[in-house]
Amino acid sequence: MGLLTFGLNVTLDGCCDHREGIADDELHDYFTQLMDAAGAMLWGRVTYELMESAWPAVARDENAPRAMREWARKLEAKPKYVVSASRRDFPWNNTFRLEGDLREAVTQLKEKTPQGVLVGSPTLSTALERLGLIDEYRLVVHPVFAGHGPTLFQGLETSRRLELVSTKLLKSGQVAMHYRRKEG
Repeated sequence: MGLLTFGLNVTLDGCCDHREGIADDELHDYFTQLMDAAGAMLWGRVTYELMESAWPAVARDENAPRAMREWARKLEAKPKYVVSASRRDFPWNNTFRLEGDLREAVTQLKEKTPQGVLVGSPTLSTALERLGLIDEYRLVVHPVFAGHGPTLFQGLETSRRLELVSTKLLKSGQVAMHYRRKEG
Protein backbone atom coordinates (compact mmCIF):
# COMPACT_ATOMS: atom_id res chain seq x y z
CA MET A 1 0.00 0.00 0.00
CA GLY A 2 1.29 3.44 -0.90
CA LEU A 3 1.65 6.24 1.62
CA LEU A 4 -0.60 9.29 1.67
CA THR A 5 1.69 12.32 1.89
CA PHE A 6 0.41 15.79 2.67
CA GLY A 7 2.57 18.43 0.96
CA LEU A 8 2.01 22.17 1.16
CA ASN A 9 3.59 25.58 1.61
CA VAL A 10 2.98 27.44 4.87
CA THR A 11 4.14 30.73 6.35
CA LEU A 12 5.75 31.10 9.77
CA ASP A 13 2.38 32.09 11.22
CA GLY A 14 0.65 29.04 9.75
CA CYS A 15 -1.01 30.59 6.70
CA CYS A 16 -1.45 28.22 3.76
CA ASP A 17 -2.63 30.81 1.22
CA HIS A 18 -0.67 29.93 -1.94
CA ARG A 19 -0.12 33.63 -2.73
CA GLU A 20 2.00 34.19 0.38
CA GLY A 21 4.99 31.96 -0.36
CA ILE A 22 8.23 32.51 -2.25
CA ALA A 23 7.63 30.68 -5.54
CA ASP A 24 11.11 30.38 -7.03
CA ASP A 25 12.75 27.70 -9.19
CA GLU A 26 14.12 25.79 -6.22
CA LEU A 27 10.68 25.55 -4.63
CA HIS A 28 9.12 24.34 -7.89
CA ASP A 29 11.95 21.81 -8.30
CA TYR A 30 11.34 20.55 -4.75
CA PHE A 31 7.64 19.97 -5.34
CA THR A 32 8.33 18.45 -8.78
CA GLN A 33 10.57 15.88 -7.08
CA LEU A 34 7.83 15.12 -4.55
CA MET A 35 5.31 14.70 -7.34
CA ASP A 36 7.71 12.50 -9.33
CA ALA A 37 8.01 10.15 -6.35
CA ALA A 38 4.21 9.84 -6.00
CA GLY A 39 1.95 7.76 -8.18
CA ALA A 40 -0.98 10.19 -8.07
CA MET A 41 -2.22 13.56 -6.84
CA LEU A 42 -5.29 14.05 -4.62
CA TRP A 43 -7.18 17.33 -4.25
CA GLY A 44 -10.46 18.76 -3.12
CA ARG A 45 -12.58 20.62 -5.66
CA VAL A 46 -11.36 24.11 -4.73
CA THR A 47 -7.69 23.16 -5.09
CA TYR A 48 -8.42 21.29 -8.32
CA GLU A 49 -10.09 24.37 -9.80
CA LEU A 50 -7.18 26.56 -8.70
CA MET A 51 -4.68 24.19 -10.30
CA GLU A 52 -6.77 23.65 -13.44
CA SER A 53 -7.07 27.40 -13.99
CA ALA A 54 -3.29 27.92 -14.04
CA TRP A 55 -1.09 24.93 -14.80
CA PRO A 56 -2.35 23.61 -18.16
CA ALA A 57 -1.55 27.01 -19.72
CA VAL A 58 1.92 27.03 -18.14
CA ALA A 59 2.59 23.54 -19.55
CA ARG A 60 1.98 24.90 -23.07
CA ASP A 61 3.83 28.22 -22.57
CA GLU A 62 7.31 27.93 -24.07
CA ASN A 63 8.23 31.24 -22.39
CA ALA A 64 7.34 30.07 -18.88
CA PRO A 65 10.26 29.66 -16.47
CA ARG A 66 11.90 26.23 -16.73
CA ALA A 67 10.97 24.98 -13.24
CA MET A 68 7.34 26.07 -13.55
CA ARG A 69 7.01 24.53 -17.01
CA GLU A 70 8.56 21.25 -15.83
CA TRP A 71 6.14 21.08 -12.87
CA ALA A 72 3.21 21.88 -15.15
CA ARG A 73 4.12 19.30 -17.80
CA LYS A 74 4.62 16.54 -15.27
CA LEU A 75 1.37 17.50 -13.55
CA GLU A 76 -0.43 17.16 -16.90
CA ALA A 77 0.68 13.52 -17.12
CA LYS A 78 0.15 12.59 -13.47
CA PRO A 79 -3.13 10.90 -12.45
CA LYS A 80 -5.16 13.44 -10.50
CA TYR A 81 -8.04 12.45 -8.19
CA VAL A 82 -10.60 14.94 -6.93
CA VAL A 83 -12.99 14.73 -3.99
CA SER A 84 -16.10 16.80 -4.67
CA ALA A 85 -19.73 16.61 -3.65
CA SER A 86 -20.77 19.40 -6.03
CA ARG A 87 -18.85 18.76 -9.24
CA ARG A 88 -18.83 15.65 -11.41
CA ASP A 89 -17.04 16.74 -14.59
CA PHE A 90 -13.25 17.12 -14.51
CA PRO A 91 -12.00 17.73 -18.06
CA TRP A 92 -8.32 18.29 -17.25
CA ASN A 93 -6.16 15.52 -18.67
CA ASN A 94 -5.89 12.40 -16.50
CA THR A 95 -8.33 13.61 -13.80
CA PHE A 96 -10.78 11.34 -12.01
CA ARG A 97 -13.48 11.92 -9.39
CA LEU A 98 -13.02 9.96 -6.17
CA GLU A 99 -16.46 8.66 -5.20
CA GLY A 100 -18.10 7.12 -2.17
CA ASP A 101 -17.14 7.08 1.48
CA LEU A 102 -13.99 9.19 1.93
CA ARG A 103 -12.14 6.72 4.19
CA GLU A 104 -12.92 3.79 1.92
CA ALA A 105 -12.17 5.65 -1.34
CA VAL A 106 -8.82 7.02 -0.14
CA THR A 107 -7.81 3.67 1.35
CA GLN A 108 -8.56 2.00 -2.00
CA LEU A 109 -6.58 4.72 -3.82
CA LYS A 110 -3.60 4.10 -1.51
CA GLU A 111 -3.89 0.34 -2.11
CA LYS A 112 -3.87 0.70 -5.90
CA THR A 113 -1.07 3.31 -5.90
CA PRO A 114 2.05 1.65 -4.45
CA GLN A 115 4.18 4.75 -5.22
CA GLY A 116 1.89 6.70 -2.91
CA VAL A 117 -0.44 9.66 -3.24
CA LEU A 118 0.44 13.33 -2.74
CA VAL A 119 -2.38 15.45 -1.30
CA GLY A 120 -2.19 19.25 -1.26
CA SER A 121 -5.62 20.56 -0.30
CA PRO A 122 -5.94 22.20 3.12
CA THR A 123 -9.64 21.48 3.72
CA LEU A 124 -9.54 17.93 2.34
CA SER A 125 -6.36 17.24 4.31
CA THR A 126 -8.07 18.23 7.55
CA ALA A 127 -10.80 15.66 6.83
CA LEU A 128 -8.15 13.05 5.96
CA GLU A 129 -6.22 13.86 9.14
CA ARG A 130 -9.39 13.39 11.22
CA LEU A 131 -9.69 9.93 9.66
CA GLY A 132 -6.05 9.10 10.42
CA LEU A 133 -5.24 8.55 6.74
CA ILE A 134 -2.22 10.85 6.30
CA ASP A 135 1.06 8.97 6.71
CA GLU A 136 3.63 11.69 6.00
CA TYR A 137 3.82 15.47 5.92
CA ARG A 138 6.02 17.56 3.60
CA LEU A 139 5.75 21.17 4.69
CA VAL A 140 7.78 24.01 3.24
CA VAL A 141 7.85 26.84 5.75
CA HIS A 142 8.39 30.27 4.20
CA PRO A 143 10.08 33.15 6.07
CA VAL A 144 6.89 35.21 5.89
CA PHE A 145 4.27 36.40 8.38
CA ALA A 146 1.03 36.56 6.38
CA GLY A 147 -1.13 37.95 9.17
CA HIS A 148 -4.19 36.04 7.94
CA GLY A 149 -5.51 32.56 7.23
CA PRO A 150 -6.41 30.06 6.24
CA THR A 151 -4.19 27.98 8.48
CA LEU A 152 -3.34 24.30 8.38
CA PHE A 153 -5.61 21.71 9.95
CA GLN A 154 -8.16 24.16 11.34
CA GLY A 155 -10.67 22.48 13.62
CA LEU A 156 -8.82 19.30 14.61
CA GLU A 157 -10.27 17.99 17.83
CA THR A 158 -7.09 16.35 19.16
CA SER A 159 -3.39 17.06 18.79
CA ARG A 160 -1.13 14.86 16.65
CA ARG A 161 2.47 13.88 17.37
CA LEU A 162 4.82 13.72 14.42
CA GLU A 163 8.33 12.38 14.00
CA LEU A 164 10.89 14.50 12.11
CA VAL A 165 12.46 12.60 9.21
CA SER A 166 14.52 15.35 7.59
CA THR A 167 14.91 19.07 6.90
CA LYS A 168 16.35 20.95 3.96
CA LEU A 169 17.17 24.65 3.80
CA LEU A 170 16.31 26.28 0.48
CA LYS A 171 18.21 29.29 -0.88
CA SER A 172 15.36 31.77 -0.40
CA GLY A 173 15.14 30.93 3.30
CA GLN A 174 12.34 28.37 3.12
CA VAL A 175 12.75 25.22 5.19
CA ALA A 176 11.42 21.97 3.72
CA MET A 177 10.43 19.62 6.53
CA HIS A 178 9.56 15.95 6.24
CA TYR A 179 7.55 14.42 9.10
CA ARG A 180 5.77 11.13 9.52
CA ARG A 181 2.93 10.17 11.80
CA LYS A 182 4.29 9.05 15.15
CA GLU A 183 2.80 5.76 16.23
CA GLY A 184 1.44 5.36 19.72
